[in-house]
Formats: sequence, structure tokens, C-alpha cells
Amino acid sequence: MISVTVFVDSEQHYSGIQLLGHAGLADNPQDGQDLVCAAVSALTFNMVNSVEQFTEDSFEVEEEESGSLKIRFTSDISSESQLLMNSLIFGLQDIEEEYGEPYIKIRFREV
Repeated sequence: MISVTVFVDSEQHYSGIQLLGHAGLADNPQDGQDLVCAAVSALTFNMVNSVEQFTEDSFEVEEEESGSLKIRFTSDISSESQLLMNSLIFGLQDIEEEYGEPYIKIRFREV
């Protein structure tokens, strides 16, 4: 399962996201596991690349071979990056609604 933690500040603005794990490899492609992994990866990397390309915001990306990816803004987040994060979270929530557990679980944590 992909465990997603969205970090929010005291004003409920997104300040980062962490993704852990994999949906797993599907014996039967209709199970949705490969589709969930591909969709989550595409949404996440598009958001990171878009922030880098279209904003001046500073952020850090930590990636581990174990399937962990953490993105953290290191300064105040612009309205452009906030929109990109909103879009990412919207897409991830749509995947969670469609496929749910055991593939993906999203939680929010105030930092």
C-alpha cells in the first residue's frame, strides 16, 4: 500500500508531502495495483517538476530505494505552488476514492 502523509501548517496550507511504499505488483493487471503506482508517480513527479519549472519556491526532495519520497518546502509557499499542491492532493484523493485500501491511504498531519 502507498501511505501518503500531507503536511499542513497551522493555517491548513500544505507544506510538503511524504509517500511510503508501493501498491504492489499485480499478478492480474486488472487488480489496479500497477495503475495506482503509475498514477501516483506521474502526479507526484509532475507536481515537483512544475514547482521547479514555474515557481521560484525552494523545496527539498528526499528519495530512497525503499519506495519513500518526501517533498518539503523550505520557505513560504507561493500561491502557484499551493495550487500545484492542491492539484496533486485532489488527484491523489481521486485515486484513493476509486481504489482505496489496500492500494493507497492518505492522511493529513499538522506540522
